[in-house]
Amino acid sequence: MAMVRPVEVRPLAGYRIWLRYQDGTEGEVDLSHLAGKGVFVSWEKEGVFAKVKLGPHGQLEWPGDVDLCPDALYLKLTAKRPEDILTGPGPTGGRSPL
Repeated sequence: MAMVRPVEVRPLAGYRIWLRYQDGTEGEVDLSHLAGKGVFVSWEKEGVFAKVKLGPHGQLEWPGDVDLCPDALYLKLTAKRPEDILTGPGPTGGRSPL
C-alpha cells in the first residue's frame, strides 16, 4: 500500500502547519522542536516558514532546499505506526526462509 499524500498545506503561527491528505485526514502538526536547529535555522528568518509548499512528490518544501517527509507527518497526525499502514509480503519479502 502506498502512503497517502498531502493535498494542501498552510503555515500557522509558532512553527505549526495545517495539512490535509488525500484520504481526508487533516490537522495541525507542531514543528517548533525543529526551528533553529540544523537546516531549520532558516525558519527563523522573517517570512521563510510561511513559504511552505508541497513539492512534486508530496514533500513539504521551504526556500533553501529544506524539506520534510509527508509520510512521517501523516503518522504523527494519525498516531499510527508504519506497520499499521504499510503492508507487504511479510518479513521475508515473499521468499521462503532458509
